[in-house]
Amino acid sequence: MAFISLGLPDSMLGVAWPVMQSDFGQPLEIAGLLFMVIAGGTIISSLASGPVIKRMGTGNVTLISVFMTAIALLGFSFSPSLIWLFICAVPLGLGAGAVDAGLNNYVATHYKAHHMSWLHCFWGVGASLGPIIMSQFITTQNSWRHGYVAIAVIQFALVLLLFFTLPLWKRVALRSHGDFSEEQDNKRIVSPDETTLKNVKPLQIKGVKFALVSFLFYSAVEATIGLWGSSFLVNVKGISVAVAAQWVSLYYAGITVGRLITGFITLKVSNRILIRTGQIIALIGATFLLMPLPTNFSLVGFILIGLGLAPIFPCMLHETPARFGKEHSQSIMGYQMAIAYTGSTFLPPILGMIVSYSTMEIFPFFIVVYIITMLLGSEKVNALMKLRLYEKNVNA
Repeated sequence: MAFISLGLPDSMLGVAWPVMQSDFGQPLEIAGLLFMVIAGGTIISSLASGPVIKRMGTGNVTLISVFMTAIALLGFSFSPSLIWLFICAVPLGLGAGAVDAGLNNYVATHYKAHHMSWLHCFWGVGASLGPIIMSQFITTQNSWRHGYVAIAVIQFALVLLLFFTLPLWKRVALRSHGDFSEEQDNKRIVSPDETTLKNVKPLQIKGVKFALVSFLFYSAVEATIGLWGSSFLVNVKGISVAVAAQWVSLYYAGITVGRLITGFITLKVSNRILIRTGQIIALIGATFLLMPLPTNFSLVGFILIGLGLAPIFPCMLHETPARFGKEHSQSIMGYQMAIAYTGSTFLPPILGMIVSYSTMEIFPFFIVVYIITMLLGSEKVNALMKLRLYEKNVNA
């Protein structure tokens, strides 16, 4: 439920902005600045999540963060001017980043891989419901403000639920404490010795930087297709705007449904295999966009990329404690979320700037390069994990 609430506001600004823009008398590009303020707050809170959660606990931080997002959304609905939208964007971003990093590490540490996949599947549910709720209020009442009020009410209801269930967080942590070492999906990956990590900074652990590369370019692929996929289909493939929007929605459906299915597959298949398989499927889909094939192959390509991306993000997150140890997993999780938000915030606009000086035909080239870079970073981490296992066996 917390991850549904995390997804609810993510796609609302884009749906509401055409109406908000006329109400505030602002140019189109102001929405991009608002988005960057929200993303900036998310990156900051993700980076700071490690020490904050260690001091306050995941349950308390989640409660406070959801309360911040509820207040921010309510603030959006009552904002009398543009400056108030920017002020409310700050707590909205700060709250989202803390929830994201905190819950991801909590599930990676205390639950199994299928729980992580389903967690991110339900983010997709929230991201899908947000525009539906907002469009309903805009259509029936011609009011984007009431749409933000409705989402804020849902967030406040979740705040109450989180408050009354605070004792459950520690109970689950104690109950699952002994299960972590037993549950690792990939038995060959051996976590680093916790005693050797206490005097080591998180970024100094072998493989962390390559993992961050994978997260950066994963988010770049996901966000770039979401932002520019429709424009590519319209301008390069000659598809109508309405059909292009439907095809991009099928891409998102591929991610959401793929994560639901992945949850069941993780019961039998390791995270490593799912990550690698997903990257290969996404690369095949991107190749369909790159090659001069009939237009219908572009639809297949978008769906394949969506299905391929589905297992990658949750499985990489779930591997964090196994790869780098529980001692620093929360801090590293914060770094991973921060770098992921950085990729989704800055790399798609950079492509847009390049396209403005060239042509939209370069879009699939960038997608292919992003996926290959993500794959190489991920495989480098796997190689380092195998080396650690070999060294441990030799020492034994």
